[in-house]
Amino acid sequence: MSVTRVPVACIAVPWDDPRAEALRVAMTAELDIRYPEMAARPADDPLKATLTVDGADVITTILAVLPDGTAVGHGALRRLQIHGRPEVEIKRVIVHAEHRGKRVAAAVMTALEEAARATGAPRVVLHTGDRQPEAVALYRSLGYRSIPLYPPYDRTMPQSFCFAKELAQPGPS
Repeated sequence: MSVTRVPVACIAVPWDDPRAEALRVAMTAELDIRYPEMAARPADDPLKATLTVDGADVITTILAVLPDGTAVGHGALRRLQIHGRPEVEIKRVIVHAEHRGKRVAAAVMTALEEAARATGAPRVVLHTGDRQPEAVALYRSLGYRSIPLYPPYDRTMPQSFCFAKELAQPGPS
């Protein structure tokens, strides 16, 4: 089976870019369907706070845009402390439904990995839920390996998954 690729450019934008915000709203709506028990919790619920991304911690936000400028994919990279060690974590990877299966998510992930590599990070980590098999399959296909749940997910979402990928650093020029 061949995959039809969509011609996208991955660009860095501010966390509060309206196109990025719109894709995150769409992601929340989709996750509310997959996780209705989470959607029913009040906005100030501690479990929901676990999933909140503080824009001040974001290193970069990547949009996958079509030639006409339409944003069809999103991902962010943020700083995170895991057991007192600084890490970089991929967050909020979403592709607009009509562009899934066309390697848009892979392009977003590549751009995020490049941004993580530019920080000097030796690896990148991510978290995903147990009702997102497409995400799990994507991450594994891109060379991510399962790792133990890390904070805060280890305490709040024991049924979820965490992954990591070692980043090769460029050699001396």
